[in-house]
Amino acid sequence: MGLDMYAFTMAQTPDKDVDFKPDAVTELHYWRKHPNLHGWMRKLYYAKGGTDREFNCAPVVLAAADLDRLEAAIRDGALPETSGFFFGQTDGSEMTGDLDFIAKARAAIAAGLTVFYDSWW
Repeated sequence: MGLDMYAFTMAQTPDKDVDFKPDAVTELHYWRKHPNLHGWMRKLYYAKGGTDREFNCAPVVLAAADLDRLEAAIRDGALPETSGFFFGQTDGSEMTGDLDFIAKARAAIAAGLTVFYDSWW
């Protein structure tokens, strides 16, 4: 058990940025127990109108502007301190992988794909 976090791409554009049913997805990136990034995504999810109280198996689209804000938060060490049962701890070693994800996500968006985050814990 634990916090498994994914970024996926898909060709379709969902009707809304949260709580949609993904179809024909491709995994873009995977994180294991990076709760501070999950906390950032949770805030984005609620800002975009998400309603899942647990923020578990609740997808959220990542637009180019979201990636810009995420990159700034990562570089500034400003991901929100987040904890939860099975979440583990963010230890600061994740920055390279996080920035690698942002580069891959930007390339996917430039190729016309939808990028979204999802998690399961």
